[in-house]
Amino acid sequence: MAKQKASRPATKTAVKKRSGAKPAARSSARKAVKAKARTAVPKKPARPKQRIAISHHREEDFKADGLRAYAKYRDLGIAAASHGLAQAHVIRLQGPCDPAEVSKLHFHDVDFQMVYVLKGWVKTYMDGQGETLMKEGSAWTQPPKIKHMILDYSDDVELLEVILPAEFRTVELKA
Repeated sequence: MAKQKASRPATKTAVKKRSGAKPAARSSARKAVKAKARTAVPKKPARPKQRIAISHHREEDFKADGLRAYAKYRDLGIAAASHGLAQAHVIRLQGPCDPAEVSKLHFHDVDFQMVYVLKGWVKTYMDGQGETLMKEGSAWTQPPKIKHMILDYSDDVELLEVILPAEFRTVELKA
């Protein structure tokens, strides 16, 4: 019996020594993994500080210098204020709608695009969605590179469009 009592504490001591060694090894291994993870993450370049952009409605601010010849655009100053992070403008599509000029399938190479109908209506086609009539108060997003086109619109339509980034590529597709 004396042997059994003596061996039990020796076994417990040996287990304690082993368990004491493993957490130390794990701890240093975890630290090495965490250190590698910290160094592997590339830092994002600091964006310039955004500034306030205020734009008041003025008829003379609508210009025919945008993406489409049948539209006038009023830049809201977001691209300059955000250093190219985003763009926002009000678009007036010039009526009457000429489907031969307007209804061209295309996509935009953007990260985000949202359109809100301020006045009038516009009928659109989006790949996977089909034709949709958007009226005053309607809003929609267009996922990056989605094929779409305008089919028709009212003579008084005005749209608010927000796009990220401000500079992007538009690709017209063959029907």
